This record gives sequence, C-alpha cells and structure tokens, in this order.
Amino acid sequence: MIKAHVILLLSVLLFASCKEKDFVVSSPDSRLTIQINTEDSISYKVLFKGKEIIAPSVIGLQLQDKNLAVNAKIKKVVSRSADEKITPLYGKFKELSDKYNETRIDFEGNYSLVIRAYNDGVAYRFVTEMDSDIIVRNEVMNVNITDDPAVIFAETANYTAWELMYMDYASASAILDGKKAITPVLYSMPDGTKVVVTESDVRDYPGMYLVKNNKGFNSNFAQYPDSTALGSWGFVSVVQKTRDYIAKTEGKREFPWRVIIVTDDDKELLTNEIIYKLAKPQILTDVDWIKPGKAAWEWWHDAMLPNADIPSGMDNRNTALYKHYIDFAAENGLEYLMIDAGWSHIFDLSQTNPKVDVQEVISYGKSKNVGVFLWCVAMALTDHADEYLEMMHNWGAVGIKVDFFDRDDQLAMEWYETIAKKAAEHKLMVNFHGCSKPTGLQRMYPNIVNFEAVRGAECSKWDLTANPQHHVTFPFIRMLGGSLDYTPGAMRNKSPQMFKPIDPGLPSAQGTRCHELSMFVIYDQYLAMLCDSPSEYRKYPDIMKFLSKVPTTFDDTKVLAAKVGQYALIAKQKGNEWYVGGMTNWTARDVVVDFSFLTEGVQYTAEIYKDGTDANLYADRYIYETKNVDNTTRMTIPLAAGGGTAMRIYAK
Repeated sequence: MIKAHVILLLSVLLFASCKEKDFVVSSPDSRLTIQINTEDSISYKVLFKGKEIIAPSVIGLQLQDKNLAVNAKIKKVVSRSADEKITPLYGKFKELSDKYNETRIDFEGNYSLVIRAYNDGVAYRFVTEMDSDIIVRNEVMNVNITDDPAVIFAETANYTAWELMYMDYASASAILDGKKAITPVLYSMPDGTKVVVTESDVRDYPGMYLVKNNKGFNSNFAQYPDSTALGSWGFVSVVQKTRDYIAKTEGKREFPWRVIIVTDDDKELLTNEIIYKLAKPQILTDVDWIKPGKAAWEWWHDAMLPNADIPSGMDNRNTALYKHYIDFAAENGLEYLMIDAGWSHIFDLSQTNPKVDVQEVISYGKSKNVGVFLWCVAMALTDHADEYLEMMHNWGAVGIKVDFFDRDDQLAMEWYETIAKKAAEHKLMVNFHGCSKPTGLQRMYPNIVNFEAVRGAECSKWDLTANPQHHVTFPFIRMLGGSLDYTPGAMRNKSPQMFKPIDPGLPSAQGTRCHELSMFVIYDQYLAMLCDSPSEYRKYPDIMKFLSKVPTTFDDTKVLAAKVGQYALIAKQKGNEWYVGGMTNWTARDVVVDFSFLTEGVQYTAEIYKDGTDANLYADRYIYETKNVDNTTRMTIPLAAGGGTAMRIYAK
C-alpha cells in the first residue's frame, strides 16, 4: 500500500531538435548522482560525495531488428520528485519512506529510459511502447567500477543454483575474465564505501548475472529455452537447447530495474529496501489469510525423536509422527508444521503416502491452531497447478513449499509468478525453494513468504560451508532482495575442532548455541523453520522460551553495529517488545549493546542469552540471565569465536 503521495516537482522539456546529451539525476540529499550520456550510445556513470565510483559504462537494449541505445534521438524529458510512504503487509519495518528524484527520457522509436536516485541507491530501467511483440537478443549493462575494489559475490558457472558460497576477492583485478557472478554483487571501495549492483522487478524476463570482462563487469542472462527435459534426480526441468535471444515479450512493457546501492556505512546494507520499493506494488486485496510465523519441520534432523514414545526417523513418517510435531508446535506457540518431501507421489500430488493421512494431520493441526504447509516439486505444478492447489486448499493446508526450480530464464521467471498468483487464488502461502534470488515479486504477491536462494543449514549435513564466516556475509548481500529460508535452530552446536558433517542422522551446526539463536533476529525469514528435533528442544525450556516468543516480522529495525563478513548486531521491535541478535565470524570479540532505542523513562526486563565462558571450544554452552535495563543502559557482551547473543526485552 502507498499513501501520502506528494509530487514535489514536475518539469517537462519538449525537444524538436535537442542538442543536450547529458542528464544528471541526484539523490534528495545530493550525495549520490547518476549521470546519463546519450551521445552515440547511452552510458551512465555514478558519483558518491563528488567522487566517481562507476566510470562511464554502456547500457542498451538489443532487439531483433535494432539496438535501442545507439544514435538515440530524444523527444521529451520529464523530471519529477516524489516523497511517498509505503506500508508493507509485513516485513522488518511497519512503514517505508520512498523518497526519490526521477527523470524519464523518451526517445524516437517508442522507447524510454527511466532513471531514479534515492539517498541509498540509483536505478534505471528501459520502457518500450511498441505495438507488437518484441524479441530481446540481449540487454547490456556494463559496470566499470573504479579504484580496483575488493569484490564479494556468489560465483556460478551456470544458471541453475543460488545456494552457493560467497567468494571474497581482494581486488576486482584478481578475478579472472569470464568468472560469472550471481547478483547482488558487492564492491568494497578502498575508502570503505560499499557499492552493490543488482536488479528489481524482474518479471517475464531472465535474471541478471555479471561476468568479469577486462577491468569491468558485463551483464549476462540465460538464453530463452528451446527445449527442456527431466533431469537432476528425474524431477527437475533442465534446459537442453536454447534460442539466440534472452526474451520474447510484449512490446508495451517496463523492463527490470538495474540497481546500484551505495553507502559509506555497512550497517545500512542490513536495512536497505530499495529492491522492494522499486518492485511492482501489491495487487492482492484479500490478504487476511497471509500470516507469517514459525514452523516445526522434520527434514533437517531426519525426523528423529530420541527418547520419544513413538517410532521416528524418515522410514516412520506417518500420521502419528506428524501429530507429535503438531503437539510440539502447539505447546510452544509455533504457528505451523512444514511437511517436507515424502507425503505424496513426486508428480501426482493426489497419490498420498498411505502411511500419512494428510487430511487427518491437517484437521488435527487445526484443532491445535497449527497450520500445515505441504512440500512439492515445481514440476508437479506445471500442468495441474489449479487442480492440486485447489485440492490442498480444500484439505485445509495453509501453504506450499515449492522446490527444485533450478532456473531463472524467462520462462522460469514466468513460472514463479504464475504459481504465486494461482496459490493466492486458493489462499495458499508460498515458500519457494531451489529458486532464483528474489527481486521484489514478494511485494506484488505477499503470499510469497520466503525465497530460499541461500546456502543454508541443510549444508551442515554434507560439508563445512554453512559456517559463521558465511553467516555474517550473506545478510549484507543476499538479504537486500528479501526474505530467505536459512532454516536455523540447530541445538547440536560445534566449534570447528569438533564439527563434522552428518547425513543421515542428527546433524550439527557450526558456531555457538547463541550464534544460532541470533539468526531468528538478524535474518529476514518471514516463515522461520525450527530445524531441530522436538526431543532436542524439550531439553532446553529456557531456549524455547525465546524461540516461542521471537516474531518473524517486525515494526522497526535498528542496526547497532555491523561489518560485512565480520559481525552484526541488530535490534528489532514488535509492538512493545524488542529483540536483539548479535553474531560474529570465527573471531571472538566484544560487542556493546546501546539500549537508547528503548522508550525514555520506561524500565524493561532483558532476557539475555550469551556464550558460555568456554563456548570457544564447547559451542553448545551458554548463559541465560535476566537484567533490568532502560534507554541509558550500555552493556558489553563477549562473543566467542563463531559466537552470538540473543535478547528479548519487554517493559516491566
């Protein structure tokens, strides 16, 4: 929802024969500027505090029969400023400020370039006004970054995976030509300024990558599929052959925003919402049924319930077992149960596992105020989406976890939107897995509660990559696009000396117990899994006291301290309560919690979880204590190597 829309400036310049070739759009605070040059070809450059951070870089849209950015002739220029308020259905803020300056340049040939400048980023997009469908052979965005900065990105060789490690290069020049980066890509300038290149509002169009080329980076896209076949375990749609273009689309349309985020404070990356603000606004009107929350989940710990009074394990997933999970959820205020793979045939969702009476489980959940999500592969919804979604809705399911897309070509991106739309028609929330990174579709369809697109806790079963260094890197990059599904909550916490992957069985996680708890505050995950076994959680009533109370959506977010790849300390407000999460990489350090975010004159109780004195080695050891605090309190918290802290704060 958008309210209080105020147009501050509207100026229109008509060009009969225009000689002006340069256009400047500055942020409302004048610190950030994007300059467009239209001589010969269209190019842009970006300046921050008067310093060039992206040198002149060519952009363009190459259609089948012409290149729109070459020898462009201007017809009209419209400039405006806006100061708006956006009220998300949910998120980490109750309200967002949407203040920007904008220039639209209309060219002969029925196309335009729209440029926006916010205080925390700039963006541009192409717009076409053509009467018939068009074929886009390529879109060009060059990024000629200055000063040879350090670069962090998830590196890939294909267009099929987003659950990857982040590579940290000391300089752009150290990256070999041809290396391909999943956006967002973060550049760390020598003076500490952070520049992130990404995109927003990608609909009916492939996702953008950046490929290293000489001193810069060039845009790259998956080609339009010509043929597909089942591959990758036999239930994933794999592109076999492609055409020589990236998109076939309507001639009257807006293309994705190309976004450049700029800040001189790492903390601001954890609250930047420019991708959300640029995305198409919410189109759903009936949204009372969309309710984020936390979920019990059986898959990560192989459905093992040590010392429980019923058989457990993956071979014993049945009606009784899932009722046990529902009982656990109900006892601890968890809103949902996620039933993962195995309840049905992989393609025919109407063929249910005879051990699992899905309707009985859902009905039992309703009696306990616990809703049920059901897992399926994306391919199961290609031909029978309406049939299966209606079936699950009629059963009483509240949502679906759709997995194994493994593509972001144009047809796949249409697929995400179609599923979100059809799920909304059947009042089902959606948790996308095995999917591309989010670019704002969740604003249009807020029934999308998560996109996975992160190397998550599941990897603890197989390798060493889900580690504290990773945990304090991806929030600054991946979370710019929206919520994720890391699936935290491990209760077998290990130091690097003691950790080893376990699969099958009961896996562990790297980092301390309090490091794990902090994820429920720091990470944006509007449907938050509790990945471990109910039997394990029941050992720790003080831990469950926190996990039962911590929300997944908030009214306000304040970053108290943060450095990319090192640490993060965040406070989030929900109603009259505040929650604090802090985590560090493998370097032990002290963090100072400044409680000035609390209401002046009010006395509060802080329930504090912090690393035990020997947590550097025995990572599952922690201290739970309560203290009185107010807005003048400053508290130093020692974080172990791979450590963390979590707090719940409420008025007395």
